[in-house]
Amino acid sequence: MQQTILAISGRPGLYKLVSRGTNNLIVEALDATHRRGPAFATDRITSLADIAMYTDTDDIPLMDVLESLKAIEQGKRATINLKKASGEELRDYFAKVLPNFDRDRVHNSDIKKLIQWYNILIDNGITDFKEEMQPTQGDNIDDRA
Repeated sequence: MQQTILAISGRPGLYKLVSRGTNNLIVEALDATHRRGPAFATDRITSLADIAMYTDTDDIPLMDVLESLKAIEQGKRATINLKKASGEELRDYFAKVLPNFDRDRVHNSDIKKLIQWYNILIDNGITDFKEEMQPTQGDNIDDRA
């Protein structure tokens, strides 16, 4: 699962890898449309296995963070309302999930994106976040580079 679920910079949501072409990947949106389309080498594509969150010590793989969020929410959608929550409410909520997250390098938009991704995965019945080997080194969830 971790290698086949993708985040594509500039596109909202998550995508499932369907097929590999010569110069592109065929991906399917993990939303109500399930629309398929190409993702090219020029797109910034990252698998969930390659993403980590900043903490005060080491970076924590995204799968560990999602597993912690699943434990807090008992396998259900996140209870926080992302559209109405203030930055302080987001950070307080995320502190329950990852108590030692780096408050300087993890932005409110990163927390929102993580929770949105968690909800997308839960809505699509993807709940086994620890099924594969963990990445050795990853990117921050922030893809604004």
